[in-house]
Amino acid sequence: MHNQKLENRNIPGFNRHERFVEIEYAKNIGVTLKRISIYFVHEKRMVGGIFAIVVFGTFCGVYAPILQSKAIDIIAGTVEGKFFWVLFWMLMMYLFYSGCQLLQGLFSAKLSQRIVKRMREELFEKVLHLPIRYLDTHSHGDVMSRMTNDIENISATVSQSLPSFFSGVLTVIGTVSIMIGYCWQLALLSCISVIFTFFATKFLAKNVRKFSRRRQMFLGETNGIVKETISGYRTVVAYNQQDTYVENFYKTSDALTKAGIRTDIFSGVMGPIMNFIGNIGFIIIAVFGGYFAVSGLISVGVISAFIVYAKQFSRPINELAQIYGQLQIAISGAERVFAVLDEKNEDHFGEPFADNENAEITFKNVQFAYHSGCPVISDFTLSVPPGKKVALVGATGSGKTTIVNLLLRFYDIDAGEIFINGQNLHKISRESLRRNIAIVLQDTMLFSDTIENNLKYANENATRVQLDEAVIMSHCKELIEMFPKGYDTVLIGSGKNISQGQRQLLAIARAFVADPKILILDEATSNVDTRTEKMIQNAMQLVMKNRTSIVIAHRLSTIRDADMIVVMDQGKIVESGNHEALLAQKGKYYQLYMTQYAGMTI
Repeated sequence: MHNQKLENRNIPGFNRHERFVEIEYAKNIGVTLKRISIYFVHEKRMVGGIFAIVVFGTFCGVYAPILQSKAIDIIAGTVEGKFFWVLFWMLMMYLFYSGCQLLQGLFSAKLSQRIVKRMREELFEKVLHLPIRYLDTHSHGDVMSRMTNDIENISATVSQSLPSFFSGVLTVIGTVSIMIGYCWQLALLSCISVIFTFFATKFLAKNVRKFSRRRQMFLGETNGIVKETISGYRTVVAYNQQDTYVENFYKTSDALTKAGIRTDIFSGVMGPIMNFIGNIGFIIIAVFGGYFAVSGLISVGVISAFIVYAKQFSRPINELAQIYGQLQIAISGAERVFAVLDEKNEDHFGEPFADNENAEITFKNVQFAYHSGCPVISDFTLSVPPGKKVALVGATGSGKTTIVNLLLRFYDIDAGEIFINGQNLHKISRESLRRNIAIVLQDTMLFSDTIENNLKYANENATRVQLDEAVIMSHCKELIEMFPKGYDTVLIGSGKNISQGQRQLLAIARAFVADPKILILDEATSNVDTRTEKMIQNAMQLVMKNRTSIVIAHRLSTIRDADMIVVMDQGKIVESGNHEALLAQKGKYYQLYMTQYAGMTI
């Protein structure tokens, strides 16, 4: 019912999951397995230990039925030997086998956690070095899903499936070898079940791979929707869109459920089908084994050994079939993880930032587009004098914030040049560049840490005196003194225990502590009241004095004292000058000003 209603709604993210449908299975299993094996090389000692345990345990499990066969033949009188010692060693073989199984599980769990730890650390480090463009164009929930769900699938496979896989392979090889040694005719008849197992596994594994890949994609999409809804919960509730988002979640959840059910069905039926095939093999052994015993080709003890070996043979075959399905899920998850790891890092090479007292910024014929064919900045030419305050104003979407993104090299320009003190911006390393620029964004971001560490985020060597000065200038002193622990107060949930305006004040104080060559304020006072805004403006005059500053503002009252005001429209500069000169022109700036202050005396 909810799906039918959803079809008539145009809601955010409605068709987002459709882009995942065409990616159904792991594209290159061999390459992915090879890359996974690299992680095992780093743990070669533990891998070697597990392998030794698996080999010894498999030997004990395969050798025990030989002793059982001999014990039965001793009882039957067909062979000679000491029954007690044969029985004793058979018991010891089974005890050793059980002990090896226990050790195998313990060491495998430890190995999986080490490998997953290394993989998770690499992925997290990779995310921190990805270009801004990647995170702007990919669902954050999907990226998080790769770090959690996909890596956990790999962990489960390493700890449970891989040791069983090697043990199963060795058991099959050892069992078949002994069966051929006892009676090759009966061994060949027993292997008929392998043919059925091969075709059944091929068919089932193909579908497991297909739907497991789809399930992981939908799981990432579901996480993205949940994260987006929780992050924007106030907006969702304010506009009464709860039902809309519930229905949106239902649709994605339905797709995830269908893919999950199909994955579990094809994975789950492997066991019963393999058991059925194994029972066929057991019947073959019982019928032909009895005939061969009556014919005198084998003894009664050999029949009992073949019965045990038949179970040993079918068990790893069944496990291998199930493990193969789990491996497909893990490989699909590994491919998604490696897809992020293979992304190109943000380039941090380049020249150091020229250490001058002031910074002169020059934009020369700059062209830029987020998407090819849709230019956002066109033929942008601007000179920001050293130590001066330049304001960028214009309607929403005119390209003001994009200029800041280009200056910080969050994105590289498509054409033109940007210079700082005559130094080409493209040749300056991003790390050195950003170390000399402080920015206060409209969307304030603080971290779940102490107030002191948040303030020292861009300058970890800042002294308490510097912090106090920044706090006083940004009018945060009363806010910090309000908390019993002062600077040691921990901001919960990235600052959810203080108001949005207070978070913005702390962000401004953080920029002061950074003591940058260039200061960028992007709607920095948008969330404070008029009185506080006036106080911050007065403090900013001191901070921006003799410092190159770029201010983006919608409220024109905040930039009346700017040395130069640049009016932008559709990515181009349409006017520039100081406040009085632009008003006198009665152009675009005049229209913006009158829109905000209609009826006021100019």
